[in-house]
Formats: sequence, structure tokens, C-alpha cells
Amino acid sequence: MAIKATIFKADLNITDMDRGYYASHALTIARHPSETDERMMLRVLAFARHASESLEFGRGISDDEDATIWQKNLVDEIEVWVELGLPDEKRLRKACNRAAEVWLYAYGGRQAEMWWDSIKGQMIRFDHLHVVTIAPETFSALGAMAARTMQLQATIQDGQLWLSNDKENLLVELTTLK
Repeated sequence: MAIKATIFKADLNITDMDRGYYASHALTIARHPSETDERMMLRVLAFARHASESLEFGRGISDDEDATIWQKNLVDEIEVWVELGLPDEKRLRKACNRAAEVWLYAYGGRQAEMWWDSIKGQMIRFDHLHVVTIAPETFSALGAMAARTMQLQATIQDGQLWLSNDKENLLVELTTLK
């Protein structure tokens, strides 16, 4: 019998002073059995960073046709495609060909940097592709914030992103690779 996804609930309050976006989102997050708490929380963080009324979680891990997170317009065109991890070049090309803007949140420390060095020559032509990495310590700290029910506050100002719950206040620093 297949293991089912674990359901998490998050009330996410977003104060994005850089974009002038202020909203609350009640998120239901299905964590795939093969997904870690760290990766799930990175999804939440990416959601906060790109939040809009039409942004939604895709089927991600369980479906190759969906983004991890995406935003579509009223005629079903993909405006924003968000991926996590170290996807293969083919998947990134597909995202770049289908979406107006593509964001990749890579993790894995030195391994992520080596992965990017190996494919950046093929990806450099996509002006609308943005690649950032998250430090391993920050990635671990995100995972420690995971709970089945979460009250989270994301604050974005001057390019800095803070994620807070009732116990922790974490500065999330992202390094831009492209």
C-alpha cells in the first residue's frame, strides 16, 4: 500500500514592503512521503516571496507537468513558475519555455553550486530565469520550524526576508546565482 501525503496547515501572514503586498493566506500543504520538512518549508518560503491572490502550489513531486508553485492568469498562461532543488536541464528548459518568469530555489550547499556550474552554459540564454541558493544552515533552520499547524509571519523589506513563528525569527539569506 502506498504511503499517503501528510497534511500541514499554515496561516501565513505576508508583509512585503518591497512589492507593497500585504495579505494572509490559509495554506494546506501536502507533504509527499519523500519530501523533507526542510523542502516543505522552503516551498512555504517561496510562496511567501512570490505571493499573490492567484499563486498556488502545484502537484510538484508527484507530477512532472506541474511546477512546485505557479501563478496562472485568467487564460491559463503561466506567469510565474517556481522550482526547488536541483532539477535536470530538460525540466528547467521546459519551465522557461512555458512561463513568463521562472524561479529556482536550489539547496544542497556546495553540491548546488557544482550542479549550477555544470548547466549554466545552457541556461544563460533564458533572461527570465532566476536561480538562488539557500545556505545549508538556513535550510535546516527552516525545517526546524515545521509543525502540523503553523502560524507564520513573512516580512520582506529591502531584499531581506524574515520568517517567524511563535518561537523563532529567522533571517533567510538567498544567494543569487543568476
